[in-house]
Formats: sequence, structure tokens, C-alpha cells
Amino acid sequence: MIAKLTGILDDTGPDWAVIDVNGVGYLVHCSAKTLTHLGIRGDKVVVHTEMQVSETDQRLIGFTSAGERAWFRLLTAVQGVGSKVALAILSALAVEELQRACAHGDAAMVARANGVGPKLASRIVNELKDKAGGLAGYVSPVGPGGEAMPLPPGNASADAISALQNLGFKPAIATMAVAAAVKDLGEDAGLNDLVRVALKRAAG
Repeated sequence: MIAKLTGILDDTGPDWAVIDVNGVGYLVHCSAKTLTHLGIRGDKVVVHTEMQVSETDQRLIGFTSAGERAWFRLLTAVQGVGSKVALAILSALAVEELQRACAHGDAAMVARANGVGPKLASRIVNELKDKAGGLAGYVSPVGPGGEAMPLPPGNASADAISALQNLGFKPAIATMAVAAAVKDLGEDAGLNDLVRVALKRAAG
């Protein structure tokens, strides 16, 4: 399984890029937003990838972040959403916009993507609504009143969120609790302190 490529952007097309990794060119299919983010030929790039294998095809899908890849996985788990439709949605919407659309049940925003009709858009937001509160530190969570909350920075924060989720807390609650812990302790707080304070927040 190829999870990430670090190399030089060798070539691009309408929905693909070739990444040269030590002389080996990897063809990756990407959303329009990912292609724009990669830059121009010759730039050094890091691409998170998802390998898709079927009876007739084998391809790498490329993303600028692990968060975009996580949303791709969520989207393709919805019935009727293949990799092409998922990339069309990620081309039309940033992950933060997609997260807000699902959290608020805004099917019209998802339907802006090419090839996504109203019925499919409704299915997507309905199935992903409960998962839109936060993807373990990947996207900004939505607060109780629907307001966007600041994402706690740093790997310790993501690890703390993951720890709370492993203890049974929902992603939205875990993310908000860690965000509050970061606010209390500061951005340089260690993992153990973050988990300790966040647990009190989540349980309270």
C-alpha cells in the first residue's frame, strides 16, 4: 500500500499528475484543488495517496493532506459515490466547506459538484452528518451552536483527540475538549497534560 509520495512534480493533466520519486514516475489522479496546490512542474511536492484496485483497474488517488484523503474515504463509503464523484466534490468544495455542508445538512452546496444530483447530495449529507463534527484533528469542528471552532494545532492535539475517541467519546466532543485544553494549557502543552484536561472537559 502506497500512503504518501515525496518527489518532484513531473507533469500534470486535467485530473492527474505525475510525481517523480527517485526516477520513478507515479501517476496519481487528483481533485482540481489538489492540482492547483501542487504548483508547477519541477516543484518538490508531498502527496498523500489512496490505492484503489478493481478487477479492471488499479490507480493511485492523490491528496494535498491526510484530511482530504479522510473525506475521500468517507465519501466513497456512501452508496453511489465512486472515486470520480468523490474527486468532483473535493474539486468543488474545500474540506472545511464539505464539513460545514454535512454538519448543517446543506445538500445544495454538495450538489454544486459536477455529476452530483439533489438526491445523491441529500444522501451524502444525511449519511455523513454525524461524522462531520471533526475528523480527528483534520478539519475545524462545529460547536454546539453551529459556529466554527478553532482547530487545535500540533501533533499532540491530534493524538489527544485520538486518545479521547479511543475512550469512547464522539469525534466532535473529543475535538472540542482538546481545543479547550489547548486554550487552557497553551499550544506547547504535552500530550499527557492535554489528555488529562480534555478528559475533564469532555466528561463535564
